[in-house]
Amino acid sequence: MKKVIEKEIGFFEKYLSVFVIICMGLGIMISRYLPFIPEFLGKFEYANVSIPIAVLIWLMIYPMMMKVDFKSIRDVGKNPKGLFITWIVNWLIKPFTMYLIASFFFYIVFKNLIPSDLAKDYLAGAVLLGAAPCTAMVFVWSHLTKGNSAYTVVQVATNDLIILIAFTPIVALLLGIGGIEIPWDTLLLSVMLFVVIPLLAGVLTRSSVIRHKGAEYFKYTFISRFNQITIIGLLLTLIIIFSFQGDVILKNPLHIFLIAIPLVIQTFLIFFVAYGASKIMKLPHDIAAPAGMIGASNFFELAVAVAISLFGINSPVALATIVGVLVEVPVMLILVKIANRTRYWF
Repeated sequence: MKKVIEKEIGFFEKYLSVFVIICMGLGIMISRYLPFIPEFLGKFEYANVSIPIAVLIWLMIYPMMMKVDFKSIRDVGKNPKGLFITWIVNWLIKPFTMYLIASFFFYIVFKNLIPSDLAKDYLAGAVLLGAAPCTAMVFVWSHLTKGNSAYTVVQVATNDLIILIAFTPIVALLLGIGGIEIPWDTLLLSVMLFVVIPLLAGVLTRSSVIRHKGAEYFKYTFISRFNQITIIGLLLTLIIIFSFQGDVILKNPLHIFLIAIPLVIQTFLIFFVAYGASKIMKLPHDIAAPAGMIGASNFFELAVAVAISLFGINSPVALATIVGVLVEVPVMLILVKIANRTRYWF
């Protein structure tokens, strides 16, 4: 089984963890020695969304959206169990376990290492991450686990709708912050850029190519040309993100490690809750894997944007959300490997 999976994973995917570490280092070095680059890129922003990052995320998602066959979406309703698991785990379990785990570590385990005022700020950042299930990056994880692309789109689309309703009250409830305001233009623009536009572009491209060249050409020739674009887009995105936040990371190395611990534990916990529930419900692997990935991964673009909007770019809250970005890719790659190696469970 292991050999089969390795043959199916390309060069970039196989050594993605190494490339991720390299890109993180490049981003921090750019921030340190070439600060004019992030300063220049930072000028291209709208509603707290970085346009360069949005473009790269679009490049990550677009090739996978082309694989979506809308004819199969009509069959999603015949197996709604995966959607129920996604909704329950993401909105009735994840935000609250994040709060409990983060509180336990910041207020009790790390009591002598983190001052109480910083602990409160780090908790706020963790909650922002926990209340924002993945919207964009989940398409990457679904792709790497050979998830059902049509089903993944529906899972993500329904999550986007729930975010509009549930994000603010959940964050306000857990942090006790009354009247917290979410930058709706940031949220709506993120959903438009990361889901709607690439989905429409993918559907139009797919239908056009199949109409002119046929389904066989699209499946075996056309789509293969885009195999590496997703991974390259991911790596370039990491370089830009860490070039923006390099100084913050370098000034807080110990705290970054401490913040990462509850975030990593939460990520593994939520993945196995959703993945295990999918197995119990006897769902196929191509639905179970994305269900676990959506809950485990975070909509870090939204979490970082909200943290910066509410508390400032140099705030401890923003730092906590940035650590979420830092641990996201390596941890999710581990979960991808776990999902691929346990495919036979399903």
